[in-house]
Amino acid sequence: MTTRTGTERQSLLHRIFPEKRIFVKSDNGTRFVRLGPRHHLVALFGGTAIVLWSVTATSFLVIDLVKGSGERQQAAQEKAVYETRLNAMAEERDTYRLAALEAQANFTRALDEIGNFQDTIFDAALSRQEYAARQDALRRLLRDSLTERDLLQARLDTLTADSGDATLADLDRSRAEAERTVAFLTRALGRTAEDRDRLEAEADAARVQLAAISNDLDTRNRANERIFSQLEEAVVLAMEPLGKMFTEVGLPPSAILRQMRDQYSGQGGPLTPISLSTKSYDSDPDSQRAEAILAHMDELNLYRMAADKVPFAEPVSAAVRRTSGFGYRRDPIKGGTRLHAGMDWAGAYGTTVNATAEGVVTQAGWQSGYGRMVTISHDFGIETRYAHLSKITVKKGQRVSRGDKIGAMGNSGRSTGTHLHYEVRDSGTPVNPMKYIKAGRDVF
Repeated sequence: MTTRTGTERQSLLHRIFPEKRIFVKSDNGTRFVRLGPRHHLVALFGGTAIVLWSVTATSFLVIDLVKGSGERQQAAQEKAVYETRLNAMAEERDTYRLAALEAQANFTRALDEIGNFQDTIFDAALSRQEYAARQDALRRLLRDSLTERDLLQARLDTLTADSGDATLADLDRSRAEAERTVAFLTRALGRTAEDRDRLEAEADAARVQLAAISNDLDTRNRANERIFSQLEEAVVLAMEPLGKMFTEVGLPPSAILRQMRDQYSGQGGPLTPISLSTKSYDSDPDSQRAEAILAHMDELNLYRMAADKVPFAEPVSAAVRRTSGFGYRRDPIKGGTRLHAGMDWAGAYGTTVNATAEGVVTQAGWQSGYGRMVTISHDFGIETRYAHLSKITVKKGQRVSRGDKIGAMGNSGRSTGTHLHYEVRDSGTPVNPMKYIKAGRDVF
């Protein structure tokens, strides 16, 4: 039974894969190669294995390309957000600074107006007191005159009864003189009363105007309070993440600010707080708050300038793929485990390579295994290297800014393909570039 089954299987194989012969003719004769069912099966299995391997490798390659495209899109989006937020922070800082200066100027003008009106009210009060004193003096003089008139009238009546015509004429003259004196005093008293009423009206108008100015000043003070509060909150929200960003890369914020002040110690300095004066008055709380806000804005501006000098950006912005990170890995050329002192990005030949921070080019040429390399020295003891370039577009000693083109991606030096090798060194020691890039992404 077993023999019969084996015979049937061989018969089935012969029907599916019939035996074939390949004849080879030469000068020595004709030969042939026999291809039986087993050879057909081996070829079939081998071809199937090759096809399956090709499909699997293609799938992995497609997945890798899709993943790399997603990372490039994410990097481009993060860069756009970084630039937009940086510009918005600069505009917001300028707006808040102008608002603070305008609020302080309005406050100074209001103080000047109040001072002038206080002087006017004081002068009016003095004039009113002076006229009141004059009025009292005239009233006393009028009472004395009336009393004297009454005495003279009584004496006239007495003399009229006891004296002749000559004495009566003298008394008439005295009486007329007294009446003229009384009339003069009455007119003077009337004018004094008119002046008093006029001064009271002016004082009332001044009090109404002072009340209006006080209300306007209260309104301005409330507006200033809102502006100051918004400015203080905005400055705090802007400074905290910046300080954290420098701390994460091992740069103490206090040392950063001190070095930037020393570096920009010219007349006035960047955004140096102005000294506001209100005549001979002492510094008021609003002026002190404005000085404090301007001082914080000065620190914010110093942080921004310092951020341009630290490599928080990525060296390439085109469609690239990160192929190798920082750390120990197997050497792709000589084998063995070695420290990879930077990061690798693979992309098209000639892809633009940009400076990641402001600095001075200290090397621009061939460097052993690095190939064509550019080295940039930054502040705070930081150095960046850009290796395996196909072209260098800067010279030694040249000052560059963040985003400036310094070369193009290539395959020079000890390299297995077109890519950029990027290093960050702190005081000569290689550090992980992603520490700086990630710190910048968290803020911007």
